[in-house]
Amino acid sequence: MTLNFLKKLLPPEEGTFYTLFEENAQVCYEISKLFHEIVNQGPSEERSKQAKDLKHRSNAAAKKTLNLLNTTFVTPIDREEIQQVSNLLNKITRKIVKASLNLAVYRLESHTECMKNQAETLLLATEELKHNVSLLRNVAAIKEITNSNSKIKEIETKGDEILHTALDEIFSGKYDALTVIKLKELYKNIESAMDTCFDVSDLVLNISLKHG
Repeated sequence: MTLNFLKKLLPPEEGTFYTLFEENAQVCYEISKLFHEIVNQGPSEERSKQAKDLKHRSNAAAKKTLNLLNTTFVTPIDREEIQQVSNLLNKITRKIVKASLNLAVYRLESHTECMKNQAETLLLATEELKHNVSLLRNVAAIKEITNSNSKIKEIETKGDEILHTALDEIFSGKYDALTVIKLKELYKNIESAMDTCFDVSDLVLNISLKHG
């Protein structure tokens, strides 16, 4: 019992929390890449299975982070910050998985250009997010973290423009009511995922300013 207590007083292996963040950011990128494939090449049972597997990987990383947090007294950054980063990364994956699976369920006749543009923008956002999260290992690199934050903000702004165009199109009378409902939910899920990418980036910047 004393040994277990002493273990809690010691910090975890160097970089363990950062490694878990990076693993979850990688999953965010992989699911966005899969979503891009589905939008451009069409859904399939194999792609749906891959989406579910990626969701399980993200959930596992988030659970492992929480378990480690609960058994550790000494952490490299604030406990609340660790939990926030982990939860937000998991949220990104869950949003994209939901959209990916719904693309198969909704049986849309075709995927719109706006949806393809969204998928492309999301891929850019999660690719930069991987780099952004990796910078947490060196919170003193404030300039690089700020530059990455600015890039993700630019991508998010582009995503906002795509969403505006998409919503204008679906309410133009071009689609029937059921298709409008389907498309609106898909667009909103992906936009939410992109917004959360920026939330993570903003959090990384705040952590850097606080601890760097």
